[in-house]
Amino acid sequence: MRELELKGTRAYVRWLDLPGDEAGAPVRVYVHGLGCTGPSDFAHVVARPGLRGSRALVVDLLGHGLSDRPRDFGYTMAEQAAVVAELLDHEGLRDVDLVGHSMGGAVAIRLAAARPDLVARLVVAEPNLYPGGGVFSTPVARQSEAEFVREGHARMVAEQAPDYAARLRLADPVALHRSAVALVVGDAPAEGDLLTGLDRPRAFLVGAHSRPDAEADAMAAAGVPVFEVPGAGHNMLIDNPDGFAETLLRALAGARPATP
Repeated sequence: MRELELKGTRAYVRWLDLPGDEAGAPVRVYVHGLGCTGPSDFAHVVARPGLRGSRALVVDLLGHGLSDRPRDFGYTMAEQAAVVAELLDHEGLRDVDLVGHSMGGAVAIRLAAARPDLVARLVVAEPNLYPGGGVFSTPVARQSEAEFVREGHARMVAEQAPDYAARLRLADPVALHRSAVALVVGDAPAEGDLLTGLDRPRAFLVGAHSRPDAEADAMAAAGVPVFEVPGAGHNMLIDNPDGFAETLLRALAGARPATP
């Protein structure tokens, strides 16, 4: 695990830096979703054939996993994107393949739009595209921050399946709440509008069990290639890691999307 003290704060962001074994292979950066961690979601995926040839930076967003949880941080998608950008600047990286799942997809879109010099190709897996939140963020945002910190976080952990509960226990309650509120409230322009407007290769992954999916259909109609991960729902990295890795490779290569 590596770490970087962020400018203007005493907080550290941390990430796994996994070396690749192919000379000249693109560097890939992976960003996890709400209440998750980079290693729990992506480490087993980047070790798959076809992906392990590239150096992989597997990030824990602030407030999650082993990264710090500063109280003076807003935990918006734009702020998290700026942290990942600072990390990439620190590493001297440009033109990376950027991969984000769920909330991490929204962060990745913000990063690609704000710092196009850093991102050559973007793949997002069922990202938050528009205000309103999702199945996990919406009930969190309905509570006050104080209520969620006092009892909502523990209740949320108790109600989840073991795999998600294990990740949630590592997430800071304040960070979770502020992140959820940011997803529900949204920002302008919305991530969906930013994604359709990007001038570089990008793709949208959707789990087969998530179909029908209005956002996937909207992105396809807007010209964003959509790829379906077989045998998986929203939690596609856990549901079918082999299928996710294979679909990610097709998306990065620009292969023809599967017909919905």
